[in-house]
Amino acid sequence: MFSKIYLLLLSTVLGLTTQVSGLGSSCSAPLGGGTASPSDPFWMETITHQGTSAFNSNPSSYQVFRNVKDFGAKGDGVTDDTAAINSAMSSGGRCGGGSCASSTLTPAIVYFPSGTYVVSSAIDMYYYTQMIGDAKNPPTLLASSGFSGFAVIDADPYVPNGYGAQWYTNQDNFYRSIRNLVIDLRQMPATTSAIGLHWQVSQATSLMNIVVEMSTASGNSHQGMFMENGSGGFMDDLVFNGGQYGIQIGNQQFTVRNLTINNAQTAVSGIWNWGWTFQGVTINNCQVGFALATGGTSQADQTVGSEAIIDAVVTNTPIFIQSSVASNGKLAGSLVLNNIQLNNVPTAVGVTGGAVVLNGGTTTIASWGQGNVFSGTSGNVAFTQGNIPAANKASSLLDSSGRVFQKTHPQYAAYATSQFVSVKSSGAKGDGHTDDTTVIQNVINEYAGCKIIFFDAGTYYVTNTITVPAGAQIVGEAWSVILAGGSAFSNQDSPTVVFQAGTTGSQGVFEVTDMIFSTAGAAPGAIMIEWNVHDPSGQQGAAGMWDTHLRSVGTNMQSGQCPAGSENAACQAAFLGIHLTSGSSAYFEGTWVWTADHDLDSSTSTQTSIFTGRGILSQSAGPVWLIGTSEHAALYQYNLAGAQDHWIGFAQTETPYYQPTPAAPAPFFTDSAYNDPTFSSSINTAWGMYIETSQNIVLFGAGFYNFFQNYGQSCLTSNSCQTQIFNIDSASAASVGVYSVSTIGSTYQLSVAQNGVVTASSNLDGYQDTLTAWST
Repeated sequence: MFSKIYLLLLSTVLGLTTQVSGLGSSCSAPLGGGTASPSDPFWMETITHQGTSAFNSNPSSYQVFRNVKDFGAKGDGVTDDTAAINSAMSSGGRCGGGSCASSTLTPAIVYFPSGTYVVSSAIDMYYYTQMIGDAKNPPTLLASSGFSGFAVIDADPYVPNGYGAQWYTNQDNFYRSIRNLVIDLRQMPATTSAIGLHWQVSQATSLMNIVVEMSTASGNSHQGMFMENGSGGFMDDLVFNGGQYGIQIGNQQFTVRNLTINNAQTAVSGIWNWGWTFQGVTINNCQVGFALATGGTSQADQTVGSEAIIDAVVTNTPIFIQSSVASNGKLAGSLVLNNIQLNNVPTAVGVTGGAVVLNGGTTTIASWGQGNVFSGTSGNVAFTQGNIPAANKASSLLDSSGRVFQKTHPQYAAYATSQFVSVKSSGAKGDGHTDDTTVIQNVINEYAGCKIIFFDAGTYYVTNTITVPAGAQIVGEAWSVILAGGSAFSNQDSPTVVFQAGTTGSQGVFEVTDMIFSTAGAAPGAIMIEWNVHDPSGQQGAAGMWDTHLRSVGTNMQSGQCPAGSENAACQAAFLGIHLTSGSSAYFEGTWVWTADHDLDSSTSTQTSIFTGRGILSQSAGPVWLIGTSEHAALYQYNLAGAQDHWIGFAQTETPYYQPTPAAPAPFFTDSAYNDPTFSSSINTAWGMYIETSQNIVLFGAGFYNFFQNYGQSCLTSNSCQTQIFNIDSASAASVGVYSVSTIGSTYQLSVAQNGVVTASSNLDGYQDTLTAWST
């Protein structure tokens, strides 16, 4: 099964890089496919590593890239490599061990060449880490028979004798990625509580191309992944074989894509959530597909609030969905099922020890829901356990089988090291101070489309627009940072683009992975990314970003300059996060657009007041796939204006903590050129999502939250932190499908033409309020 995932990844990369059009560089020969031979190491292993952490106290000596074999690991399947791996993880004064809440100053890639690494205790994951295995021949972490520890990989270790204390605050456990690894628990006794991954994380995190092997013995106690809380997040391309639980999970929200679970007792055990979206699920030969703890209606008894599942195939599994709590004989909690193929699954939806809510068999569930369903503008509640209006998914969003299209994070496993060009080797400094604009632009002009452009770890200060033509492929290292500053970005009346992806009308491959875009000091006129490029004809997802984030926090905008409650003009970080222009298409996966609410590099995670005008503005005619989040912008987090053909996975947003002091749109002004919403004395806080004059929009899972009113939280008990948070205009309403939307702190969950329609009080579902579906 692992090899199938890898071959899919490889064929996707090859298929999307053999056709390049619209080159704007001096490239004479398009890059085409990879030229590495099967025996060549993965390029990441052999490329020259000269990455730095620009603001580390010792940037010249701090090591970003760490090959575990350089720290003494053998990977021979015999030697205990635990100490060597943990040394690679922790050396250099990194943030971890329970003494550091968070830090952007100690990034690292912990790299595993192909091999089998025996571990006898946990690999404790430090802050701001990517654990990456050889993508050509993924290595194995083999838990020894005497393994002692909570999990093989622990993203948030518990402190011994700490009465439940952990290394990190679970909601702030950002910037983690694990890729290309097999975790094997089968040497451990079947009755031992063995966990592959303790993945208690938040935003800007990802798992990809992971396999966990567990016991298949009857009554075994193995678990592939355990997650008890946090605020995620995204994960994809995961396989869990065997175990008591494939995964056992509790977290505010997550999007999971391409999940396969074979031969587990329970494939997915849901402990609690506000909302999860599962896209592309395969379950084979399990006893229960999804076992959901449901029934909570208050914060004190929070259980699984919302589960949205699309494009699933379930085979030889007696029960697909099982609720653990009966409520008048009915399934509690909100549930949406879309395009579910059952093969020999007698019960589709049922209650433990209770009624069968939906019969199964060998059949397809087109569109079914359980929960409160709404239509039009009446606001009338209709509790439903049955068919619901199906999502109107544009054909451009679907693959050849009729599923929502998916594309895995490109890793260029088939490419040789010679097919990459380093910006540091070309003269860029990445030290956070030197102006690297000209060097970066020259590298792009010369190599875009004919080499993969590698941004060695570092912070690249730029003072003007970086223009990147269609055909470019850009790869960062431990989230390389493009940091914009200077007078070009200082005027919100005349905004300037930092990173321009293609030009108007351009088509071609355009891939960005593992980068961060940020600003230095006041930059109220900065448009962080303007996305113009469109997929070439006949391709999907050729233009996209993966594990790439926008962060408005850092140089000259930390707690000392921007304390909570202040209105400092020097803390205006950006005009707009991402602008998808009308002719563009985009596949964004795991993209977090964050205006910081606290200082990541202070010892106490001190709150800040930093101001960004807008989150994501899409005017694209599509296709667009958005699986990411946008938080704390002053006007809106998502604005779809004249947009078409959009698929939006779980979209999680938060209103700025300072509002309504100042009230939206302050300290910015509305700008009709960017289709800004209007505000008033009654609508004076940021929108989570605003949809206007748009068509064929599917929102499949969302969490629109407001936790504060001018940093106070008394408004939460009455859902009065803001009045409205999600608006659809009348012209768009007929072609927008809304599923599994949870809100916190807002009086209305959904509005039409800025008139509240769905009240939160109608949909109590734990700490959050959840509407299951809305359409016209």
